[in-house]
Amino acid sequence: MGALAALRGTRHLEGLMSDFQAIYDDAMFDYSTGDYDTAIAKLAGILAEDPQHFDAQLSIAMCHYRKGDYATAIAEGHKAQTLKPNEQLVHTNLSLFYMKSGDKKTAEYHGLQARIASWKENMAPPPAGQSAVTESAEDDLKMAQPKAQAFKLPEKFPEQPWKKNKAAGAPPPAH
Repeated sequence: MGALAALRGTRHLEGLMSDFQAIYDDAMFDYSTGDYDTAIAKLAGILAEDPQHFDAQLSIAMCHYRKGDYATAIAEGHKAQTLKPNEQLVHTNLSLFYMKSGDKKTAEYHGLQARIASWKENMAPPPAGQSAVTESAEDDLKMAQPKAQAFKLPEKFPEQPWKKNKAAGAPPPAH
């Protein structure tokens, strides 16, 4: 009976996640049409149920930014930073928020953090069992290479006037 209850709980969680996704999608539609207050209300509803919902947290900060409420955007952006401290987009957004609020020094700090995060992401090893370049990509690269063309070496190379035949002990030319 315990396994059945766990399965029901999992199904409930999956249903809840799909509900969150539908609400999030609706909020993003509202955002795209400029209805930031409605988007904020929907995103806040998601965060009330799941405070760890990173995308909702990041998006609510951007809604406040679009409304011109930079102080709230910064506060909400830092909440997203606590969820994913090394996320490039978090620092990019915070840099934007701080720049618009007039704090150039902090904006530059977060801009640098965004750049560092992108470098770290590029340096991360690929997941186990995958190479950085897949075999099909390697094949594509090979197909894109021009075919080597056969050529014949000349029998006699052209004269090289800058190389003079210097006789041993001959004086250097006069200038």
